[in-house]
Amino acid sequence: MSENAFKYSILASSSTGNSFYVETPQKRFLIDAGLTGKKITSLLAEIDRKPENLDAIFITHEHSDHIKGVGVLARRYNLDVYANEKTWQMIDERNMIGKLDLAQKHIFERGKTLTLGDIDIESFGVSHDAVEPQFYRLMKDNKSFVVLTDTGYVSDRMAGIIENADGYLIESNHDVEILRSGSYPWSLKQRILSDKGHLSNEDGAGTMIRTIGNRTKKIYLGHLSKENNIKELAHMTMENNLIQADFGVDYDMKVFDTSPDEATPLTEL
Repeated sequence: MSENAFKYSILASSSTGNSFYVETPQKRFLIDAGLTGKKITSLLAEIDRKPENLDAIFITHEHSDHIKGVGVLARRYNLDVYANEKTWQMIDERNMIGKLDLAQKHIFERGKTLTLGDIDIESFGVSHDAVEPQFYRLMKDNKSFVVLTDTGYVSDRMAGIIENADGYLIESNHDVEILRSGSYPWSLKQRILSDKGHLSNEDGAGTMIRTIGNRTKKIYLGHLSKENNIKELAHMTMENNLIQADFGVDYDMKVFDTSPDEATPLTEL
């Protein structure tokens, strides 16, 4: 790996479990660990990496599909864990990840930039039904990657923070028609469709149209619902919307799928 790059793999992305792996010449870390420690270890093995070489985990919010494996991994491999203060309070009050040493727990508030070794990580708030959810833009040597799932909408403020990244993991949670006609109780449908729910395929595409720039080369579709979406439909919706907006899909940029239980190849940005 060249000194001025970083590598990443979307270990898993879905409504059932999420984890994103990043490495630089100096650091290796996860954004979220929402699967069992055992499953994350096997996903890391798919890209020829080991959990004992991790340095840290960054938490986006306290929902189980984002933190399920945090406690196990942090205790076993003595990892630093970062989250904002309100998220830590909720995790501790409800004993969501078990006990960690105080020295492992770090506060990383919304709207701040933290430097971990040779990479900068910018946090930004999103609109989701967690206590204080935040996602991240990774920046190193003029390259950046945005991770953004679990938000009901994307405000102009958020769009400004995430614009013109080299790569995106963007939420394409559901197809609205499949969700509306599906078997979920109405209260859950309302939650998903609300401003504190999840981005639909169309919402994710609209967000990309607002934010991608000349630098953008890779768009990964994330957090797909197993019940309320179809991978091919999500992919087609994103590509068709980008093409209609005159973006050079497959020339200037490429759209990639993610999986609930299979890591994407380790890729250098």
